[in-house]
Amino acid sequence: MKEINRVIWIVLDSVGVGELPDAGEYGDEGSDTIGNISKVYRELELPNLRKLGLGNIDGINGVKPVDKPMGIYCKSKELSNGKDTTTGHWEMTGIYRPVGFKTYPNGFDDEIIGEFIKENNLPGILANYPASGTKIIEELGEEHIKTKKPIIYTSADSVFQIACHTDVYSLDELYKMCESAREILNRRTETARVIARPFIGEPGAFTRTSDRRDYSVMPPMNNLLVYMKENGENVVGVGKIEDIFCKVGVTKAIHTKDNEDGMDVTLSSMKEYKDGLIFTNLVDFDSKWGHRNDPKGYGDGLEAFDIRLGQLLEELTDSDLLIINADHGCDPTTESTDHSREYVPVLVYNKLMKNGMNLHIRNSFADIGQTIAEIFDVNSLDVGQSFYGEVLKCID
Repeated sequence: MKEINRVIWIVLDSVGVGELPDAGEYGDEGSDTIGNISKVYRELELPNLRKLGLGNIDGINGVKPVDKPMGIYCKSKELSNGKDTTTGHWEMTGIYRPVGFKTYPNGFDDEIIGEFIKENNLPGILANYPASGTKIIEELGEEHIKTKKPIIYTSADSVFQIACHTDVYSLDELYKMCESAREILNRRTETARVIARPFIGEPGAFTRTSDRRDYSVMPPMNNLLVYMKENGENVVGVGKIEDIFCKVGVTKAIHTKDNEDGMDVTLSSMKEYKDGLIFTNLVDFDSKWGHRNDPKGYGDGLEAFDIRLGQLLEELTDSDLLIINADHGCDPTTESTDHSREYVPVLVYNKLMKNGMNLHIRNSFADIGQTIAEIFDVNSLDVGQSFYGEVLKCID
């Protein structure tokens, strides 16, 4: 076989495949993102994902198996404490967090809010409580326009979110507010992300734009992306990867507008970068459909991705390894609009594979990163078990 010299790694943000054993501790009993979508919407048409083995994963619901999967397939537990984007992505690269990031079920402390108002010379803020991002701009958007007070809210995750109408505050002004909030939180408490949530439109018809930005807490340096960059490898971050890792370990970052744009950029990056890592996050599953409890949109989005996956499979070379997985769940059929603590699917494929293989259940998302570390012969990660040997067995 040819040596694998490029990994295309695609994260389907929030595409979970069933509750983890500890889901009850997170209030997520019964969550099953793909399975429940298929129950309340319709059976999903995902021929390319099925060919790779999605429907053959142990215990998966809502996706039919195939007789002879082309790829390696399994599902993975999350070892870390949490169910958010940062924790999930960090664990993939070898960062284990036994203690979750601080959350704010009662809003942010007066000291934090007071410092934020003072540093940004604001007339005050609105909200300061957990909320759905789309609902809170419907409820407070008009007042925000009249008072020029930013809307501050959080969720079940460790996030400080700032929603502003672009006619009230420009994107640059909103991003500066986020940078200020990030610095304040860095001084006071460990909060995973500050998120810019710009919106447009008139009362009764507000719409969030694609100009969202995430301002992550700085990750530890002992992670896969840093090791690859230090080894001279390309690390191309597509979508919000750069934001999640606070630019650490990324050699080239390309932000995207939506899933379609994310796949366009992934395909164009494959033409430009012939080795190293192309690391893509497709966020629409989470932001557009999961958090908005829209199973139809979610199902349609999965089918749209499957079509684009077919195009990507045609562009793979013999020395490419494709990895597809998720970072958590976000079941759109439950009452909650928050993330859900779920297993995530893991699909792995190389064009020379002669047979598929079921790896059953992996104990950490870091198994993926450890496998990539072995492929590129960089430092071993602190957690995770490589399955590169199984990849080679399927190719030989």
